[in-house]
Amino acid sequence: MSRVRVAAFSLSADGFGAGPDQSLQNPLGKRGTELHEWFFPTRTFRTMIGKNDGSTDVDERFASAGNTGFGAFILGRNMFGPVRGAWPNEDWKGWWGDNPPYHRPTFVLTHHARDPIVMEGGTTFHFVTEGIEEALRRAKEAAGDADVKIGGGVSTVRQYLLAGLIDEMHFAISPVVLGKGEAMFKDIDLPALGFSVVDAVTTEKAMHLTLRKSPAS
Repeated sequence: MSRVRVAAFSLSADGFGAGPDQSLQNPLGKRGTELHEWFFPTRTFRTMIGKNDGSTDVDERFASAGNTGFGAFILGRNMFGPVRGAWPNEDWKGWWGDNPPYHRPTFVLTHHARDPIVMEGGTTFHFVTEGIEEALRRAKEAAGDADVKIGGGVSTVRQYLLAGLIDEMHFAISPVVLGKGEAMFKDIDLPALGFSVVDAVTTEKAMHLTLRKSPAS
């Protein structure tokens, strides 16, 4: 059965999923790249940037799983780019160049309509103005029997979490503290939403926590 999952989502030890002040120069916010130090050496990441090397350790196992088994992706507008408000033109096509890492239909939440963008490698960006439930309906339809990944950012994950629409989450907790930024769990009671930790694996660069919602929730 198709599930809705968060996977390979990096958080700081104090619960922030991005630094403050996202910009073209700082796509992950100030100091945001520090959250992903576990990910950058992995074979999965190195392949994304055209390299043929990289680690094959536990961090790689979680990195690879973070993009495996998904038939569609959902992103918030900020994950797609730094442009705010109405689209000034159609020049911006994401942070990733001509061949984004999704390779599947990818649905972008926005308040401003835009025609789909077909990219290399199988990624098509669809822009959804009707809200999170419509985006999920379309993503599930596109994914078929495969899972749907809520790719972020923090605000998007929180919306789906509070709406009770996420089945499983994997977070990589990096050993850094940001102090401020986008807080993932502010005012969220995970046990009340039916979540518990079902797996915890610690490496030198991250603690990998998998949380799953009980079937009765």
